[in-house]
Amino acid sequence: MSSWLGGLGSGLGQSLGQVGGSLASLTGQISNFTKDMLLEGTEEVEAELPNSRRKEIEAIHAILRSENERLKKLCTDLEEKHEASELQIKQQSASYRHQLQQKEVEISHLKARQIALQDQLLKLQSAAQLVSSGAGSVPATTASSAFGYGISHHASAFHDDDMDFGDIISSQQEINRLSNEVSRLESEVGHWRHIAQTSKAQGSNSFDQNEIYKLQNIIKELKQNRSQEIDDHQHEMSVLQNAHQQKLTEITRRHREELTDYEERIEELENLLQQGGSGIAVTDHSKVHEMQKTIQVLQTEKVESTKKIEELVNKIEDISKKLSSAENDRDILRKEQERINVENRQIMEECESLKLECSKLQPYAMKQSDAMTEKKRILPQSASVEEVFRLQQALSDAENEIVRLSNLNQDNSLAEDNLKLKRQVQVLEKDNSLLSQEKEELQISLVKLNNEYEVIKSTATRNMDLDSELHDLRLNLEAKEQELNQSITEKEILIAELEELDKQNQEATEHMILIKDQLSKQQTEGDSVISKLKKDLNDEIKKFHQLEDDKMNITKEFNVQKEKLIQSELVLNDLRLTNQKLEDKVEDLVDQLNKSQENNLNIQKENFELKEHIKQKEEELSRVRDELTQSHNQDSKSNFKDDLLKEKEAEVRNLKQNLSEIEQLNENFKKVAFDLKMENEKLILACEDVRHQLEESVAGNNQISLQKHTIVEALKMEKGQLEAELCRAEKRLLEEANKYEQTIEELSNARNLSTSALQLEHEHLIKLSQEKDFEIAELKKSIEQMDTDHKETKKILSSSLEERKQLIQLTNEKEIFIEELKERSSELQEELDKYTQALRKNEILKQAIEEKDRSLGSMKEENNHLKEELERLREQQSRAAPMTEPKTLDSITELESEVLQLNTIKDHLEEEIKQHQRIIEDQNQSKMQLLQSLQEQKKEMDEVKYQHEQMNVTHTQRLVEKDEEIKNLQRTIEQIKTQLHEERQDVPTENTDIFQETKVQSLNIENGSEKHDLSKAETDKLVKGIKERELEIKLLNEKNISLTKQIDQLSKDEVGKLTQIIQQKDLEIQALHARISSASYTQDVVYLQQQLQAYAMEREQMLAVLSEKTRENSHLKTEYHKMIDIVAAKEAALIKLQDENKKLSSTFESSGQDMFRETIQNLSRIIREKDIEIDALSQKCQTLLTVLQTSSTGNEVGGVNSNQFEELLQERDKLKQQVKKMEEWKQQVMTTVQNMQHESAQLQEELHQLQAQVLVDSDNNSKLQVDYTGLIQSYEQNETKLKNFGQELAQVQHSIGQLCNTKDLLLGKLDIISPQLSSESSLTSQSAETLRTIKRDISSESSKQEIEELRKSLQEKDETIRTLQENNHRLSDSIAATSELGRKEHEQTDSEIRQLKEKQDILQKSLKEKDLLIKAKSDQLLSLNENFTNKVNENELLRQAVTNLKERTLILEMEIGKLKGENEKIVETSREKETNYQALQETNMKFSMMLREKEFECHSMKEKALAFEQLLKEKEQVQHLREKESRLNQELERLRNHLLESEDSYTREALAAEDREAKLRKKVTLLEEKLVSSSNAMENASHQASLQVESLQEQLNVVSKQRDEAALQLSVSREQVKQYALSLSNLQMVLEHFQQEEKAMYSTELEKHKQLIAEWKKKAENLEGKLVSLQESLDEANAALDSASRLTEQLDLKEEQIEELKKQNELRQEMLNDVQKKLMNLVNSTEGKVDKVLMRNLFIGHFHTPKNKRHEVLRLMGSILDIKREEIDQLLNEDQGSVTRWMTGWLGGGSKSVPNTPLRPNQQSQFNSSFSELFVKFLETESHPSVPPPKLSVHDMKPLDSPGRRKLETNVPESFKDAAESRPGRRTDVNPFLAPRSAAVPLINPAGLGPAGPGHLLLKPISDVLPTFTPLPVLPDNSAGVVLKDLLKQQ
Repeated sequence: MSSWLGGLGSGLGQSLGQVGGSLASLTGQISNFTKDMLLEGTEEVEAELPNSRRKEIEAIHAILRSENERLKKLCTDLEEKHEASELQIKQQSASYRHQLQQKEVEISHLKARQIALQDQLLKLQSAAQLVSSGAGSVPATTASSAFGYGISHHASAFHDDDMDFGDIISSQQEINRLSNEVSRLESEVGHWRHIAQTSKAQGSNSFDQNEIYKLQNIIKELKQNRSQEIDDHQHEMSVLQNAHQQKLTEITRRHREELTDYEERIEELENLLQQGGSGIAVTDHSKVHEMQKTIQVLQTEKVESTKKIEELVNKIEDISKKLSSAENDRDILRKEQERINVENRQIMEECESLKLECSKLQPYAMKQSDAMTEKKRILPQSASVEEVFRLQQALSDAENEIVRLSNLNQDNSLAEDNLKLKRQVQVLEKDNSLLSQEKEELQISLVKLNNEYEVIKSTATRNMDLDSELHDLRLNLEAKEQELNQSITEKEILIAELEELDKQNQEATEHMILIKDQLSKQQTEGDSVISKLKKDLNDEIKKFHQLEDDKMNITKEFNVQKEKLIQSELVLNDLRLTNQKLEDKVEDLVDQLNKSQENNLNIQKENFELKEHIKQKEEELSRVRDELTQSHNQDSKSNFKDDLLKEKEAEVRNLKQNLSEIEQLNENFKKVAFDLKMENEKLILACEDVRHQLEESVAGNNQISLQKHTIVEALKMEKGQLEAELCRAEKRLLEEANKYEQTIEELSNARNLSTSALQLEHEHLIKLSQEKDFEIAELKKSIEQMDTDHKETKKILSSSLEERKQLIQLTNEKEIFIEELKERSSELQEELDKYTQALRKNEILKQAIEEKDRSLGSMKEENNHLKEELERLREQQSRAAPMTEPKTLDSITELESEVLQLNTIKDHLEEEIKQHQRIIEDQNQSKMQLLQSLQEQKKEMDEVKYQHEQMNVTHTQRLVEKDEEIKNLQRTIEQIKTQLHEERQDVPTENTDIFQETKVQSLNIENGSEKHDLSKAETDKLVKGIKERELEIKLLNEKNISLTKQIDQLSKDEVGKLTQIIQQKDLEIQALHARISSASYTQDVVYLQQQLQAYAMEREQMLAVLSEKTRENSHLKTEYHKMIDIVAAKEAALIKLQDENKKLSSTFESSGQDMFRETIQNLSRIIREKDIEIDALSQKCQTLLTVLQTSSTGNEVGGVNSNQFEELLQERDKLKQQVKKMEEWKQQVMTTVQNMQHESAQLQEELHQLQAQVLVDSDNNSKLQVDYTGLIQSYEQNETKLKNFGQELAQVQHSIGQLCNTKDLLLGKLDIISPQLSSESSLTSQSAETLRTIKRDISSESSKQEIEELRKSLQEKDETIRTLQENNHRLSDSIAATSELGRKEHEQTDSEIRQLKEKQDILQKSLKEKDLLIKAKSDQLLSLNENFTNKVNENELLRQAVTNLKERTLILEMEIGKLKGENEKIVETSREKETNYQALQETNMKFSMMLREKEFECHSMKEKALAFEQLLKEKEQVQHLREKESRLNQELERLRNHLLESEDSYTREALAAEDREAKLRKKVTLLEEKLVSSSNAMENASHQASLQVESLQEQLNVVSKQRDEAALQLSVSREQVKQYALSLSNLQMVLEHFQQEEKAMYSTELEKHKQLIAEWKKKAENLEGKLVSLQESLDEANAALDSASRLTEQLDLKEEQIEELKKQNELRQEMLNDVQKKLMNLVNSTEGKVDKVLMRNLFIGHFHTPKNKRHEVLRLMGSILDIKREEIDQLLNEDQGSVTRWMTGWLGGGSKSVPNTPLRPNQQSQFNSSFSELFVKFLETESHPSVPPPKLSVHDMKPLDSPGRRKLETNVPESFKDAAESRPGRRTDVNPFLAPRSAAVPLINPAGLGPAGPGHLLLKPISDVLPTFTPLPVLPDNSAGVVLKDLLKQQ
């Protein structure tokens, strides 16, 4: 107590010593005051205690110290053990972990790391919680709970073997536990000391102390025991761990051994596979090299190979027929062999049985009666139960012999012998049945061996399976040999018995000898038959080997033919390439022709110019003549004239030079023509070579040649026309030449003309020639543009045709594919129906089998009953008289007949069972086939899905393209509108600018649209875009309708006006022609007009061609849409088929795919609709463009139209480029999609493979389950039998027990009887003595009577003894009999158990065999899978070849399309060729299909070669192969012929083209000649043209007037257009007005909504303000709730501790009462005393307080010093100013340890309140403990009885800090005088927690500075606070 109080005082002194005279002085005074009080009390208590008690306590203390030391040692020992165990555990865990890591590294590194990290995190968290709880909480005082805790931790430490980190944590926990244990023991020592002290004060507690000491000793003992148990447990754990390690090592070793075995097996299998595969690969490679060498030879040998193939096919048919017949023979022979074997064995068995019977019948004649009597005794004893059971079962098989014997032995003497014979026969029959069972098992094993042999043949795993099977067979043979040995021994025993019977029945032996002879004959016959069968089998095997060799030869020849086909394809490709080259040459020639035509036109133009020039010259000449006539008389100017003549001669020379240049040009043309001829000759040579190759196909092309003749005739007609024109041109040229000659003569005459006029004319002519040159250049440009346009249109047409062809091909392919799918689905459905029917039949058969089994069971039961009845009858016969023998014989015969019937039924049932087994095997095979077909179908479905996905991708891409087209069309429509407006206002050249601008815009837009990406997420956007486009399309349609109406009206008006103008101009031109009189002029004009008309006609034709092309385009588009619809229908059909297939394969269904399909279907429909709308719009746009072109022709010159046309073509080129870019992008997307699809296809294939494996495994599992159920049923039956035997045993044991009891009773009785007898004998002797005495004493009469009575009693006793002995003998006999019965039953049970074991062994062997079979089948499956993959690869190669063929055919079609553009007739021929090519493609498809079928058939051939039973099917397939090969050959020949024909036609066309070239070159030469003449004519015409120009100017004036009128009309029409535009604008205005109104409405509503929103925002802000306040209050409430919940948890924990503390409190309460009494005495004694320290502190503190508070301190001091109040007032009134500093110092103003905090406003009022009131409040709070506030940190909470509470609680300030931090802005005010009196009282004033708590300095928290203590509780009535209150009240 003193130490505690001293510690309190010293702590206070240390904490507040520096303050000088501060508040700490008061607390120090109080503490000293209480300390002195308590010291006095303790001294008194110590004085009261006696010395003897103290010594006892000291002794106990010493004992406790020793115990404490011992416990410490124990702790150290435990720690050492713990460390040792930890080391052991670490080593073991390291080894375990090493093994685990080896395994886990194989699985996955990442998972292990993740799990380890998670475990570490969890363990860290748990460790942190445990450490915190360990730091905070200390175990209870009771020893038992602490030790339990420790032990549990030990266990946990031993079990924590997961991680090293976990081991560390567990060790840390152990250390914490041990430290807690030490602290607990120390607290217990203190507790016991305390109790000892209190018990000294109360002397009555000595007895309790002794009891406690005893209990402590008991606890020590228990602890020792516990430690021993823990040591034992640790030892056991180490032992177990060692054992576990050993087990682990063994398991790992076994695992490694198994792994090595498996790896070896896998390597062997892989080697075998590689051998097979490498052989094949090597042979393939060698064949390839050989074939490459022998390609040329094979071409010549093709015909011979076809003949050989036909011969081989015939041979194969013969062989297959022979094979089928051989198979039938073999089956028949097999059946016969089986029957003969069965009969042979039966004969052998019957022979043996008859021998035995004969040997047994002979001795029985002598010993009939003896044997009968002996057998009665011997049979129940000696014959074992097994033999009896066998005899009973064997009755059924030996009835024929019994019947014969019964016929022989009808005599009464042999009847009994017959019965005995039957018994022996039964034994023999039992043996026979056993042998037959063995035979059946051997047959089954043979069948299995055959099957396995075939399997081994097919697979390359021959050695292992054979070894294992040989081993099994050896084991079976050994078992069988053992069984045979047993049966031989039994037979020997039976022979010994039967030798006795042989003597009696000699007649029977003779009969048997005859039978034996017959059987020997039969046996010899059977042996001969068997030998024949063996020979036949060997022959058949040889035949089979021959067939296999033939088959191999056939496959080789098939490969050869395949290679020949490939060569033929290569030849075809070469021919096609040559054809392409020829066509390219033809095209070059055509281009050259075109160029020559263009040159011709240029020459004509130059001729025209020359004519004009000549005319000008002629005019000049006429003028010169006039001048010459005028100036004939002027001789002076002769020199000048000479100069003029020289100039003229120079001009003539120039003209001659021009003519020479033209001639050079002609010569160049001739050279070009010669070169072309040379090339033609070369081509002709090449064509002749081709002709030599393609002579065979001449006959097929007669029709084409006729068509060509017609074309040639037409060309001849054209040629004639051209020749006539050329003749005319020649005449003109001759005339012009004559004119030129005349002019030259005139020029030579005319040399005296003037030069000035000639110079002027010369300049004029030069200007005219320049203008004409410009015009010629413009015309050339326009012609070139036309040519380019023509070529581009041709290209467009060809591309459109190609697209159409591709679409047609696609649709055809899809139709074929759909038909194939339908056929396959129908076939599959038929197969499914067949299999369902077969399954139903199977089920019916199974039911029938079950019924048969049941009937068999019932028959067997009846058989057993009959056997029992037979036994009974035999017993009755043996008992009954010989009179009943004939009846028994009759009954026996009846029973035998019944047994025969039952046997026949049994045989039938067995045959049925075999048939059912065969059917089941067939069905299993068919199931396997079905599975294969299903897998193939699944693969096809995957391909279909892949194609469907591709189609979807293309659809999406087309959607994008169509959207872009729509945008472009919209823009073009807008451009058309703008053009319509601007055409009627501006010059036509402006349109071109607009067009260019719009093109630029459209290009920019299209370039932007190129970047448009598609993804799955954007499908929704697409749908929205489609809807918006639909609206746009509607609007555009409406606009189009209005525009078309307007354009129609305008075009009609304008066309009418233009036609009128043209007619007027034509009339004027005709009038001008009439005026002109000269013939040459008129002819030239006519010629020029014809040329103009020709150009106009050409233009119209071009327009017509364009319109036709547009129509064809639209037609093609409609056809394309139709095709798309067809494709969609086919897709729908496909989807239906897919749904049906999905029902078959439900595993592949998924909801996501269905959704995807629906979305795709919707998109495809939308795409179709959009395509239709786009086509309609494009057609309308094309019509509008044509209308525009026609309208522009009326107003503009031809050059402007050509410019527009150029721009359109440029636009089209740009669009084509963009389309190409789009296609490239599309291809990229397609490639990505294809990659994805390939991956998905691979995954699906893997899925299919897995599913197939699962199906196979499930089948195997089902089979194993069936076997397992059978085994379980047999096992259950055996168990039931065992139970019955057990029950019988129990009954027997019970009966034995009863017999033993009776025996014991009898023996007891015998024991009782024997002493009686002895006593009686003694009595007799005594009685004799007594009698003697009696004789002496008594009379003889009485003695006689007594003797007689004794004799009677003796006789009675003897009788009872005899009866007992007899009973004993009987009991012993019965016991022996029962023991014998028990032995027999035991033997029976043992035999049955043996049989069961044997059956179990057989079943295990069968299971092993099945496992081996499963392994073999799995190997088969692997090989089949490999074959399948090889076939798939071959298929892919063939498909690639087919695709290459398709591409080549497409190239050919492209070329045909180009040729079509040249001539319409050639187009018709090319169409025919296209149909031929389509037929070719179809044949190619068929060819590929046939190849696939061939491959499948080859696969089936291989499978059928493995199994003999499927050779019949092979025959049909061979026939199919023949037919298909013949078909393929026919198709090949047809293809060849077709190719030859097509190439012949091409050669003919090339020749025709060459002819045409020659003709055209001739024409060119003629035209060049005509050009010379036309140049002369042009000069003449130039003069006439000058006259015509003047007339034309006059006409121009007229035309200008007409143009003005037309302009007026145009202005009118434009006004109308403007009106229309105004109406449109009005409509738009109205729409805009509506929109504005709607906007205004929306804006008003928006404003209203905004106002509402603003109001709501204000409300929300208000609510938020409220929410904030509520949130704060909620936070407080939540904090309070959390603390309350924690407190409730603590309360629940502490309530239990309170109950324990209450008991301690009751003891301490008594102590407190005593102490309080002593305190009261002390108070009474110290009332007059004054504490000097207190007064000193008050005095010093007076000078530190503020002046306005010092009077209170003085008053307090006065009250303590008993100074009156009045005197203190007087003193205070005298000096008020000197009190301030004293109060401030006292209140802690000058303290350095406590920080000065700024005061809040609510604290100011409390500060101003009186010091006495505050002091009273402090004392009240001191006396009345406040409720503990809610602590907000869980970790700092401690239980009440923790030993840390008894010490200095230094960690309490942390809780205060936490509390302060949890409530920022609200300080926690704590009373500085508040020293906690118990663990329940906190250091925080609850009033301080509120917002309006006391804020005085005295009430501030001392947690930052002062340590807290737990003083002894004092009653509130007697506390120091009451004393101080009294003092204050006295004031």
